[in-house]
Amino acid sequence: MVKSDKQRKAPRLPGQIDRAISAAEDKKAVDLVVLDLRKAAGFTDFFVIASGTNPRQVRAIADGVMEALAADGVKPAHVEGYERSEWILIDYFDFIVHVFAPETRTFYSLERLWGNAERIEVAAGR
Repeated sequence: MVKSDKQRKAPRLPGQIDRAISAAEDKKAVDLVVLDLRKAAGFTDFFVIASGTNPRQVRAIADGVMEALAADGVKPAHVEGYERSEWILIDYFDFIVHVFAPETRTFYSLERLWGNAERIEVAAGR
């Protein structure tokens, strides 16, 4: 029996990405999405995209992700945008976490820009 797209199980994500998602969820991130860029980009395998509702929450989400991964001995190669907290980019080489303010996320529209990437919806409370 062939399963339809809606019936297919979401692909298993690497453990570090699962931890990043869980940390973002713990800080009440909204609109969590993972883009699988393995067939599209070449410079990273995944984007983890999340939004916070205000600058304080955007920073809290970024802090939560970095703290959760640091507990596993993983440190980001690069962090951008922390001070302004409109778009914080956290680069872990194999994946990049983008934490946006809602207006900035709409403006840059990474999901549209990388429309050829596989979109993996993150179910609330997975």
